[in-house]
Amino acid sequence: MLVTAYSPLAHGRVPGDATLSEIGGAYGKTAGQVALRWLLDQPGVSAIPKASSHERRVENFDVFGFELTDEERARIDALPKDDRQIDPDFGPDWEA
Repeated sequence: MLVTAYSPLAHGRVPGDATLSEIGGAYGKTAGQVALRWLLDQPGVSAIPKASSHERRVENFDVFGFELTDEERARIDALPKDDRQIDPDFGPDWEA
């Protein structure tokens, strides 16, 4: 089974994350690029980030020239991931 990370940049909230920004700084990458790299490193996960500009599309594809360390992955793993960003009307009642 392949899980798709829909809206993996959390509608623009990921770029403001201090942990992801700090990790990205070590590689000359953005927080968003770090988040996408982390997602792509997960087995059975694909990511479909939205990009409103050509520059962002280029940035989103530029995630293959670096690798996260085990320590960096652990820091990202420890970030809270229980904040729902997408809740369409047609979706199930996840809170029930």
